[in-house]
Amino acid sequence: MLDWPIRTERLLLRRACPGDLDATWVFRQLPEIHEWVVAATETYDGYRERFLREERLADLLIVELDGRVIGDLTLKVQDGWAQEEVADRAEGVQGELGWTLDPSYGGRGYATEAVRALIDISFKGLGLRRLHADCFYDNESSWRLMERVGMRREQHTVRDSLHRTKGWLDGLSYALLAEEWPAHE
Repeated sequence: MLDWPIRTERLLLRRACPGDLDATWVFRQLPEIHEWVVAATETYDGYRERFLREERLADLLIVELDGRVIGDLTLKVQDGWAQEEVADRAEGVQGELGWTLDPSYGGRGYATEAVRALIDISFKGLGLRRLHADCFYDNESSWRLMERVGMRREQHTVRDSLHRTKGWLDGLSYALLAEEWPAHE
């Protein structure tokens, strides 16, 4: 079990709670964020319904700077793929990462700092063996962040990812193994 909150040099990471609804809505409804998030709710009521789902809050972390919510992070712990005889050893060993940061705080290294902390939590605090993240190729800021934190591009797919307004786009998958992480500290 992790001891929350977790502090970085400049940020505080903590578990999300229902009270974070309004602060996250402020940046998640911005067009430049809305364009890339997996589920872009059009209305506040729709966002509230999705945000307050128990399974959503369970995977969500809040990023604070000086007491102000500037973003959120997602960590979905998953089972690794395995053959049936060893499937029990693949339970809960990997995680899918996601992030959304308020663009008004961009360009100052906050996203990099927050995601590095999330990787550290995943490997050292939770004992995961592998992390992965996906994005549209057109979402350059997301894949550049993955590269900055030391993730490896494993796959570039051609027009396999359906975007709500742009149609079929290329997709990217990045990953990082626990044994690769110490080199990036």
